[in-house]
Amino acid sequence: MAVCARLCGVGQSRRCRRRQPHNQQDQGSDSEMDEEEEERIVAQRQVDVDGGSKSSVAAAAIAGPSDACEYGSGRVNRGGFPDRAGTAPVQPQTLSDLPPELLVEIFSLLPGPALADVALVCKKFRRILNTETIWRRRCVEEFGMKEDLRKIEAGGISSRDLYVKLLHPYRHILGLWQPDIGPYGGLLNVVVDGLFIIGWMYLPPHDPRVEDPMRRRPLFRIHLWESKKATVECMYGHKGPHKGDIQTVKKDEFSTKCNQTDHHRMPGGRQEEFRTWLDEEWGRTLEEIFHEHMQELILMKFIYTSQYDNCLTYRRIYLPPAMPSDLLQAGLFKGTYGSHGLEIVMLSFHGTFAKATKLTGDPNVPAGQLTLDVDLSRPVVLPDLEQQRNIEELSRLVMGVHEEVQREAEQGASATGKGAAERACGSGEEGIEAEHGACSDSCQPSSSTSTNPPEGQPFVLPLGVMARNDVYPRTCRKSFYGTGLIAGHGFTSPERTPGLFVLFDEDRFGFIWLELKSFSLYSRLMDHLEHAHAPNMERFEAMLQNMQSWTS
Repeated sequence: MAVCARLCGVGQSRRCRRRQPHNQQDQGSDSEMDEEEEERIVAQRQVDVDGGSKSSVAAAAIAGPSDACEYGSGRVNRGGFPDRAGTAPVQPQTLSDLPPELLVEIFSLLPGPALADVALVCKKFRRILNTETIWRRRCVEEFGMKEDLRKIEAGGISSRDLYVKLLHPYRHILGLWQPDIGPYGGLLNVVVDGLFIIGWMYLPPHDPRVEDPMRRRPLFRIHLWESKKATVECMYGHKGPHKGDIQTVKKDEFSTKCNQTDHHRMPGGRQEEFRTWLDEEWGRTLEEIFHEHMQELILMKFIYTSQYDNCLTYRRIYLPPAMPSDLLQAGLFKGTYGSHGLEIVMLSFHGTFAKATKLTGDPNVPAGQLTLDVDLSRPVVLPDLEQQRNIEELSRLVMGVHEEVQREAEQGASATGKGAAERACGSGEEGIEAEHGACSDSCQPSSSTSTNPPEGQPFVLPLGVMARNDVYPRTCRKSFYGTGLIAGHGFTSPERTPGLFVLFDEDRFGFIWLELKSFSLYSRLMDHLEHAHAPNMERFEAMLQNMQSWTS
């Protein structure tokens, strides 16, 4: 009761609450609980939440705000407090009658944005909300902070300031984003890291080591070091952090700006900047890259991307929701793309189709486009190893399915057009029969896809198919017919070409581009990405459509 009395600014008896002078009330409103004593009470408190205690707390919690602040109501307390004679157990009539340590526990369960409204109810609630225990819990539960927040508080920054001035105002930029860098795109992950919010650009491993872990480069950070005010710093370049800015353009979109682009320059000029960028991007010098076409592509990318100086616009992207019927877990994968190096794709499942969408791209097929479209209802049974080495045999199998798909598409379009014409002429029944007959013929499975492929089948690339390296799995689980998107420079004349999707295991798959006689190996991105999953499938599919429109 002594703690409660100090918190409320009143005496220990109910009579003191009624006769509290105006000047004493004002003086009491500025008094605060000693935090160490309050936390000691919270740590030692054991509340029985069963039976009547639980129901009484619930009843008090739903009491109106006006009731919660009736300090001088003169009501008889019926729980947790003795009456004036000190003989009968009592129960609280309002929420404000609860002990402070129990109010701290209740407020700790509320979401952070709701606490602002709680602070408006009365002075007692506002004072209790100064308790660090509440804000520590909000930082941990809402933003996944794993650091010892008590040590951070000892450094002069309270958990309340951390939540109110940094985490909550910038919560809308946490998660995954795709930068608008023309056809190249990218993957940005904004995370909470101690006292910082950091934007990490994810880069694929150096070509062709597709199974190596991702590389990370910080592009910006936000912190509370200066006067407990959120400060944005640009991390681009090699001269350390410098002034930057972040602006929210609209929902699910924000922009970064560097205010000191001279920090991005190097003493040796553009040549030194290019050599440094090449070492970070490719892990080698230009002289070590013998392919002339690849040298041109690399130089073109440096010129294009360096002009932005980290002043970029980002659009939110989501990881696909998990479905129990998925062939494997959806997510992000690194894949080999010939002379373009390694690129990042997002694998997702849509009914009987698997789709791989580019998050990073190139001048031929830009980021945001659907690079692979796999029909999971059309498995392909691979021949024995000797025949697998024959590219003509593999082409015969895949092209057989491809021609079947085209016939069904033509028959479906013809049947639909014919049915519409007949219905317009009043011969609906005959049109329905014709359409049903066409569907019956076209929906029959082909002989090449009528059986499921065996598990753990030996696999080898056909002779003449190019691969960035010879390190690929020698057994596969299943294979399916699919198409891959190819185009000329500048995304000219795009077309879908048939190929073979090969599932190796839970974390690896491949695609054989028949027309290009090329093989792409994809390996799962293993990084744990928070605040990234789509809330539902509808939102995810809408995002995919928007991604394609950004670069179409």
